[in-house]
Amino acid sequence: MILGGFPITEVFLIVATLLIVSVLASRVSDRFGVPALLFFLIAGMLAGSEGPGGIYFDDFKLAQAVGVVALVFILFAGGLDTQWSRVRPVLWEGAVLGTLGVLIGAIAAGLFAHLVLGMPLLVGLLIASIGSSTDAAAVFAVMRSGGFRLRGLLAPLLELESGSNDPMAIFLTVGCLQLITVPGASPLDLVVRFFVQMSLGVLIGILAGKLAARLINRLRLGYDGLYPVVTVATVLLVYGVAETVGGNGFMTAYVFGIALGNQQFVHKRSLTQFHDGLAWLMQIVMFLALGLLVFPSELAPNMGVGLLFTAFVMFVARPISVFLCMLPSKMHLREKLFVSWAGLRGAAPIVLATYPALAGIPEAREIFHIVFFVVLVSVLAQGATLTPVARWLKVLAAPGEADDGQSMHALSEQLRELVIPPDSSAVHRTVVELGLPEGFLIVLVRRERSSMIPNGNTRILAGDRLMVLAEDEIFNQVAGKLTHAA
Repeated sequence: MILGGFPITEVFLIVATLLIVSVLASRVSDRFGVPALLFFLIAGMLAGSEGPGGIYFDDFKLAQAVGVVALVFILFAGGLDTQWSRVRPVLWEGAVLGTLGVLIGAIAAGLFAHLVLGMPLLVGLLIASIGSSTDAAAVFAVMRSGGFRLRGLLAPLLELESGSNDPMAIFLTVGCLQLITVPGASPLDLVVRFFVQMSLGVLIGILAGKLAARLINRLRLGYDGLYPVVTVATVLLVYGVAETVGGNGFMTAYVFGIALGNQQFVHKRSLTQFHDGLAWLMQIVMFLALGLLVFPSELAPNMGVGLLFTAFVMFVARPISVFLCMLPSKMHLREKLFVSWAGLRGAAPIVLATYPALAGIPEAREIFHIVFFVVLVSVLAQGATLTPVARWLKVLAAPGEADDGQSMHALSEQLRELVIPPDSSAVHRTVVELGLPEGFLIVLVRRERSSMIPNGNTRILAGDRLMVLAEDEIFNQVAGKLTHAA
């Protein structure tokens, strides 16, 4: 039941107030270096039936439906913002951490729940699977709030791991539920299904990304506001197709984002910003829903078990999985220790915590509350100490170290002008059709006595003066092609 008995006007007021309070709370998180997700969670609890808000909400089915949609868009936005050139050097480490690492951590935590906490083995593995995925967005938000950057390949590694471990955690959760609820279910069948689902998910995601880029470029819609509608519909379509043919829809959504984001298409920047904002909205909604689903009076009986389980996950299971998976890696010990500590829990465990209740598991409420402690303590303890730990381990980038966020002074030194001759192969072609590389950005087009900020549909004409932002090597390479006769 959700907001039962409230008129629609009051529902609007309640939802708007919760969203605004959550957004404003993110300002506080920047000041104290704690992920904003914690404040979203607290806002949901305060609005719940046992808080000042008095909103009674216990509809796990609705929470799961909203959560699945939210997670799909969160994964897509994460992939869309992922630069392939950044994650390619850590592709192997990230993929292993996101799959085998999740499995190792879940087995370790599940055995602890069974042997030490006295839970049935499959129930312990189920709880461990639910809480096994991490959230890189929370890590980067904490680092940005302190004005710090991670050195070397740490940032892309965490980024790739968090995107690839959500589908794995979901697969393990569904697999454990099947073993519990379906007598005679074979673990071997789950292994075969894993490879089929993940393979189909990756293949469909790559294919969909290539097709979607062509679709967006060829639509030539009369209203720019329709392009976000196209991408939203495409994300849902791709997820649905993957699930229908037996693939992992969540993996498909993430790979689809990566494949699309690393191609040139019209309104790329604005669409990326739109989906980033949509992903934030989805995270807020999910954490508010978790807060609403929690009944504080029921937390006390599960507090001891929840804290013990969370401590084991943070200090034992996560480091074991990281160090085993990164044995072949050339990363320094300090960097491996930081990766172990940077396993903040985020959106996925919230969605997965609703699965046992809908599957009719008797321990569903206990599982939900333990997962609540995993998310709460992880966000609070690891989030608040992330920057000090990074500084102590000396994994912060030096002030002068190269990074994606360069100073305006450095950028201005790379701004130069390129004149398009009448016989150029670029004449009468749109910016998208030029197939420009990632590091070559046309920021302004000067035509006769006017200037314009170009987008993907802007058509280049003879005599245009292009103000270009690029490094010397890339500029010289592309400029030669653009000024070459057709």
